[in-house]
Parts: sequence; C-alpha cells; structure tokens
Amino acid sequence: MIHLSKLPNIETTIFTVMSGLANKHKAINLSQGFPNFKGDQKLIDLVSKAMNSGYNQYALMPGNMQLREAIAKKFDLLYGSSYHPESEITITAGATQAIYDVITAFVRADDEVIILKPAYDCYEPSIRINGGKPVSIQLEAPNYQVDWNEVAQKMSSKTKMIIINTPHNPSGTIFSEADMLKLQELTKNSNIIVLSDEVYEHIVFDGEKHQSVCLFPDLKSRSFITASFGKTFHNTGWKTGYCCAPKELMEEFQKIHQFNVFSVNHPVQKGLADYMQDPNTYLGLSEFFQAKRDLFLNLIKDSRFQFKPSQGTYFQVLDYSKITQEYDVDYAKRLTIENGLASIPLSVFNENKLDNKVLRFCFAKTDETLKQAADILNNI
Repeated sequence: MIHLSKLPNIETTIFTVMSGLANKHKAINLSQGFPNFKGDQKLIDLVSKAMNSGYNQYALMPGNMQLREAIAKKFDLLYGSSYHPESEITITAGATQAIYDVITAFVRADDEVIILKPAYDCYEPSIRINGGKPVSIQLEAPNYQVDWNEVAQKMSSKTKMIIINTPHNPSGTIFSEADMLKLQELTKNSNIIVLSDEVYEHIVFDGEKHQSVCLFPDLKSRSFITASFGKTFHNTGWKTGYCCAPKELMEEFQKIHQFNVFSVNHPVQKGLADYMQDPNTYLGLSEFFQAKRDLFLNLIKDSRFQFKPSQGTYFQVLDYSKITQEYDVDYAKRLTIENGLASIPLSVFNENKLDNKVLRFCFAKTDETLKQAADILNNI
C-alpha cells in the first residue's frame, strides 16, 4: 500500500545541491554555512577530556546542568536577562531540532504561522508537517526591512506563532530596537507565541547590538529563543544548540523534546560547559567575522557585483544584475561549474521563488579561501 507523503512538494535542499556541485567540480564552496577552519583546540581537548572522564552515558533530558548554568550566566552578562537553568533552558541537537520541537509543541491543524521571507528552509516544512499553514510576508531586496503594517494585516484569530530570525539568514540584516518594540506591541495581550531564531547572536557588525527578544519583557514572556553552539564555536558538525523560554512554555517544549531525541551528546555538552567558563570564548566573534567580511568586500569592491555590507551572520549577499539576467539558481549552478565558485541563490527562500538576482556567499572561511574566491569574482 502506498501512503501519501506529508511533504509532497519538498525537493532536495539547495544546500545539498550546491555543495554536491562544488564537490563534483572541485569548486571553492562558499555556499553552505560552515567554516573551513578548525575550531579552538582547547574546546576540542575539553570534549576529549570529557569522554575520557566518563561523560559517555545519557545526559539529563534538559541537558548537562553545568552547561545550562553557563548559558544562564551568558544571558545575564550580555542582556541582563535571566533564564532559570533548571526549568527554562534545554540543550538540543542543534537549533534546527529546537525549531522543529517548538513548532510541534504548539502548532495544530489549521493554525497559522507568520514567517518572513527569505526564510531559512526548515521553518515551512516543520509548520506543514504539523498541519499548520505558513503565512508568508516577503521582505524586499536590498534592505529586507519588515513592513509591520503588513504583519498586522496578516495576523488573525488563527495566528498561533510568528517566527523571526535576527541576525537574518540569508540576507545578513539585523532587527532594530524599533522592530522588536513593534513586534512586542503587535503580540501584546494575545496568545501568539514568538519563535526567535538567534543562532547568529554573537555575530553583529559595525558596533550594532543584537536585539534579543529577552530584552523586551512582554515579548520575552511569549517567546522561545533558539541558538547554536556550532555557529558560535566553529563546530557545526557537533549539532549542539539550545532553547530558552519561560517555564510554562518550556514544559510544553520538553514534552516533545524527550520523545524526539531525549538528550544530546553528553561529552560535547560537558566540554562546552567547561569552555564557556571564560566569556571571552564568545565575546570576540563580531570582530573576528567583521574582519573577514571587510577583507572579502574590499577584495571585490571593483568587481561587477553590487552589495550592501552584511550587518550580521557570516553571509554576504551579492547582486549580479549588472552581469546577467539569468535566473539565480541557474546562474549559481553556472558559477559553480564554469567558474569554480559555489554560492546559494536566494530565490529558493522567497515567496513564489521571487528572483532578485542575488546570491549568498559564506565568508566563514580562511583568508586564503576568501582571496581565491575574490579573484574569481573579479574576473567575471
């Protein structure tokens, strides 16, 4: 008997497609969002030490307590905001698992979830698999600013959740304090849950501050924060992240979490807990990645590609409209095959695959790799 798919229109992700092309054609891979340099040896040694010290059985379902305490201290240090390590923080198998579990815990059949496009590609399938209806709001290139009047118009009695992402992947923009205050105003006195994807919270440029939902008391009371140690500490393959929320929301989250993965890689958690005793392990990331952004953009400033400098994340969007009017997916593939440089086309994240003639490039790479990529871009 053939069963109908719950996700009949899902195709192979663009990340798999472009990384596959990069491997096949031996192209420089600036497509998928992972560093091509090694993480801190001290952290790797601490994880190895945890393994050799016996941290090889199940962690507690919400996560290693020492790590949850380190996260709580981080929120107090950076935002003056508290999450109780016993009841308001859960360690997850990366931010994607956290996002899926938040949506699964609250979204029922026919509930509406507002998402801002271009949107990271796990949001919509997670909504649909739970019977929910994504309600999309298209952000306009090149500024990708939220039209809060449109958000208000799209809100209804069926709106169960709003998903935001700042710093924003794939556009590299950030939410302002005014954006967060508007979101707080729109959701106040409602039962709407806010899912705030803050995986790039430590990568914000040009002296700007990350505007976390936890800085806004009413917003915090209805919000989940999802975050990623992989993005922060250059070890994406460890697939370790976390989720924070008020106790009554976290209790519902953990009902799903315990039957999804139950608990997460214990020696990695212990290593991270020991590593985070020094806040400097995450406090210098903005400067580190801004130097890479500035190097990359300075190298290509005389190319035919146009850009607005990324405000956060380790991605830079480049406009190729002065070069060709090809569909962005086609051009991204041709750039990989013919020129040896892989990127990500943004149309795949947009409503109705809107094509703004832009590609996303990851600059979480060695300086040598960025120079090689810039040479290719400059010769187009």
